[in-house]
Amino acid sequence: MRKKSLSLILTLGLAMAALTACGGSKGAVSTPPADGKTSPTASAAAPASSPAAGGEQVALRFAIWDSNQEKGLRKMADEFEAANPNIKINIEVTGWSDYWTMLEAGATGGSLPDVFWMHSNEIYRYASNGMLLDLTDRIKASQKASLDNFPEGLNQIYNFQGKQFAIPKDFDTIGLWYNKTLFDKAGLKYPDETWTWDDLHNAAKTLTKDGVYGFLAPLHNQEGYYNFVYQNGGTIITPDKKSGYDDPKTVEALKYYVGFVREGLSPEVYGDAERADLIKNGKVAMGLFGSWNLSGFTENEYMAQNFDVAVLPKKEKQASIYNGLGNAIAHNTKHPEEAWKFVEYLSSKEGQERQAQLGVAISAYKGAADLWVSSNQTFHVKAFVDMVGYGVIRPYSNTTAVWEDKAYEALKPAFSGQSSVEDAAKNAAKIMNESLAEEK
Repeated sequence: MRKKSLSLILTLGLAMAALTACGGSKGAVSTPPADGKTSPTASAAAPASSPAAGGEQVALRFAIWDSNQEKGLRKMADEFEAANPNIKINIEVTGWSDYWTMLEAGATGGSLPDVFWMHSNEIYRYASNGMLLDLTDRIKASQKASLDNFPEGLNQIYNFQGKQFAIPKDFDTIGLWYNKTLFDKAGLKYPDETWTWDDLHNAAKTLTKDGVYGFLAPLHNQEGYYNFVYQNGGTIITPDKKSGYDDPKTVEALKYYVGFVREGLSPEVYGDAERADLIKNGKVAMGLFGSWNLSGFTENEYMAQNFDVAVLPKKEKQASIYNGLGNAIAHNTKHPEEAWKFVEYLSSKEGQERQAQLGVAISAYKGAADLWVSSNQTFHVKAFVDMVGYGVIRPYSNTTAVWEDKAYEALKPAFSGQSSVEDAAKNAAKIMNESLAEEK
């Protein structure tokens, strides 16, 4: 949890790091990758072997927040180590909220992990405060990692003042998970690309019975109401960096979404763990979850036997929020060359295809998505890739993490029935605009 301004913390961290450095070093539910059936051998997947400077073994700390991706990433790290015997990769997994607390502590104490995941919510704060290694020249000189192989929208997320501070790792979209068994019992047609908001609402009413809610509508943005806002032609943030919460189209979408809770078609849910438990235990018939949940849902016996996934319903248009993580390197790593070699591998065609084949996540590398689709035979996961064509980049600005947290608090009374949606949205717009004004 943030106890003080990161700007101040990182400023202090820069000073401390200068004294200590000797050289250059959602809530979201996630899912463990399944071993790919067509995976290449380690020698085929990893970059050519090359000893670390001086022949000494170098241990790199690689920090991530998704325990479900650890299995596949560990396999990739093992293959990288086999090809590079002088480099050892120690993967450190910390939950989403604690992850950023850990990075803040590392920034103040000069002990950031060598390599770590970066998110669109946080890139500005870490890049603007000098906590990330500038990768621009290394990328230009590389024969394996080229930004041309990644979507420009994702590249730009991790570019600050013309310098690249992370390389896209993956991308994700949001899908509609539904209980096939309950649909069959109710005689309902499965969701598909023709589904509208009316279809979703009518199915939720039919499926809400016997202690099961028809739809899960939690207070969650990326895996929740953001998608409906953009399907309805609304917005969260305008091109000129103003809040869109008071846009009539946004308010209309929020009223529709909150309506599931108010009508008793959805439980009142605020926590990520609770969301996961509800769908995995069969307490909700439908719910929106991101593609990064795939492995965890596959390994859950109840989900694997009863659920499948489809594209999201539509209103004014089709839309699914997409985002992508980036692999970054600490500005003060003591092993910049080895850290870059690992990130270079993760960003290469071999590394990105390996990630896809192992089902870790949808690789951001152009052309690798089909390998991710073929890695899972349990669900119709092609739905996630089908939505890329009309995907909407996750709303962000320089202070996303700040105004998103405040917007949650402003919207909570609408979900709990203590405020109208209109009043809550108006309040969310006000506090978001105050935060955006501070960016200028």
